[in-house]
Amino acid sequence: MTTSRNMIRSLGNEPPILADGRKAPDRREISLRWLSGTFLTGITSSILMGVALFAALDGRQQLAIPAEAFAALVTPKQTNKTGETARRGERVLEPAVVAKPSDKKIMEISTMIHDGEKEVVRRQPFAHVKMALAANHATSEDYPRFDPLAIFSTNGKDAAPASRMGTIYGSDVESEVALQTDAFPTGGSALDFADQMSIEEVEENVRTNGSVLTDGSTQVASLYYVDPQRFASDSSDIDLMGLTARVVEENMSVSTFDTLTPDDTEYADDVIPVRRAADIDEIMTAAGYSKAQADDLAAYLASQLGSKQLAEGDVLRICVSQKAKEASIVRASVYSRGRHVVTAAIDDHGRFVSGAEPPALDAVATAFDDDGRPAIIAGRDLPRVYDGIYRAALSYGMGQDMTAEVIRILASNVDFQAQLRPTDSLEAFFSVTDQSGAATEDSEILFLDAKFGDTETRVYRFQDPEDGSVDYYDEDGKSIRQFLLRNPVPNGVFRSGFGMRRHPILGFSRMHTGVDWAAPRGTPIIAAGNGVVEKAGWDSGGYGNQTLIRHANGYVSSYNHQSAIAKGIKPGVKVRQGQVIGFVGTTGLSTGPHLHYELIVNGNKVDALKIRLPGGKSLEGKALAQFKTERKRIDDLLGHGNATELAETH
Repeated sequence: MTTSRNMIRSLGNEPPILADGRKAPDRREISLRWLSGTFLTGITSSILMGVALFAALDGRQQLAIPAEAFAALVTPKQTNKTGETARRGERVLEPAVVAKPSDKKIMEISTMIHDGEKEVVRRQPFAHVKMALAANHATSEDYPRFDPLAIFSTNGKDAAPASRMGTIYGSDVESEVALQTDAFPTGGSALDFADQMSIEEVEENVRTNGSVLTDGSTQVASLYYVDPQRFASDSSDIDLMGLTARVVEENMSVSTFDTLTPDDTEYADDVIPVRRAADIDEIMTAAGYSKAQADDLAAYLASQLGSKQLAEGDVLRICVSQKAKEASIVRASVYSRGRHVVTAAIDDHGRFVSGAEPPALDAVATAFDDDGRPAIIAGRDLPRVYDGIYRAALSYGMGQDMTAEVIRILASNVDFQAQLRPTDSLEAFFSVTDQSGAATEDSEILFLDAKFGDTETRVYRFQDPEDGSVDYYDEDGKSIRQFLLRNPVPNGVFRSGFGMRRHPILGFSRMHTGVDWAAPRGTPIIAAGNGVVEKAGWDSGGYGNQTLIRHANGYVSSYNHQSAIAKGIKPGVKVRQGQVIGFVGTTGLSTGPHLHYELIVNGNKVDALKIRLPGGKSLEGKALAQFKTERKRIDDLLGHGNATELAETH
């Protein structure tokens, strides 16, 4: 009994609260109900809040991502579900790069092809695709591994594609229309001629019928008068209208190419960029010149400059003459921030004197340029550009042949070994055979727009009416094909550049007038550009098996130390860019298998890696006007003319 009383006292001294005359409940019972109710209420509230939050986030696993991360993931032209440009305050859609069915569209377009004397216009399906290359594209097709030689080599075939589709017609046709153009009949008419009208009668007829010579508010015909004597000279009454002048070439001869021999004197310009302030003699000896040559030139330039040092950013240009094994300096110039400062030249007594500024050289202005490509910042898990293009194109039905053509078209402007960025994209417009949108062997690419990082390459297919050739041109009508390739061994490794160096066999310093590309013996060598073979055989001056190809505008490319010359390569044969002309070897004065590649411009050897090469073919005159018309039709079809850009908000 005592134990029970003590337990009651431990639970509290205040009397229990009674309600409606009911018996007082046990205090322990009250505590358990309160504790369990509070616990269940908390669990229920947590579940309800979690469900509400999950619904508000549309099932996503995270609340938000940093602004920098979203800027790297979302494309610049992100739009909402209605197709309108995203506006500030709207919900941002999923940032993942996703390929959508709406990115591919099939259109029926009228095209015109030439069939003998007729022009046939028919409707043909075309596919327009916009590919986010960083998306996880699923394709079951295998594609070839990256091989630079396979990209650039043509195996003797014409690099330009054949025209199978024709051109886009300016108007729509329902099925097929055949057009034929005939000369206006001038040989007579079966109808009787009426009396000739006077000038007054003609003018009256035109004025009377002027109301029908309009199309709405647009006038389609007008009456004007030209005095035939208005173009006559003041001293005579000769009418110059209709007269034309033609230039006739007379007394013109074409000389044959004169192959250089070891006894001939060769000249080359060595451009040395000064990347840090240093003495002139130190700069020259580091570039491979002998101490005597460096001291002589440095002493004279120091007297002219007032200092024996060159500053960071200066350029030292040295002209070297080489005959047999002897190389000597004949001229040297100093440039500061691209501007000529001083020139020293050798006189008849072998002493340096003040000289005139030499002709401008592009290599001076680009001496500090690297490879010219923008820096690529890629995602950690994104593939290479080459793999991204193949996976995306195959998943969109472009096929291996057309994808390989895309790679060849972009090869001159795109680094396929770089990693993709999340914003990299490729837009293509090509012909197909049916509504499935799959490309076949007869399909042709009309338009490409490739965006990689900060670089955009936009090209249009066009058939030149003058020679019937088909090529791809940029927006200004300039071919995207390079005039000359800088590396005729795409699989080769750079070993030695242009400039003064110590010869590995002869043991003394001499001018290295080419660029060395190392590769295993037997590696194919391709022609740097279109041209005519001038020499293909053994050279007694140490070059071994040598091939010389003459290109347009005074350019000659030289391929040396070959193990063998390709079959059919002989003087007088025309070759095309990318055609295999020989194989890497180590013939002549050589320490290992490599290609010694030289570029000669108007008889002077230049640095093939630094010289600014001319671009490809440029359309002019009538061809350029037709190209602009074709380009506008494609832009209008794809909606590029009125595209809107996403406005940036800060």
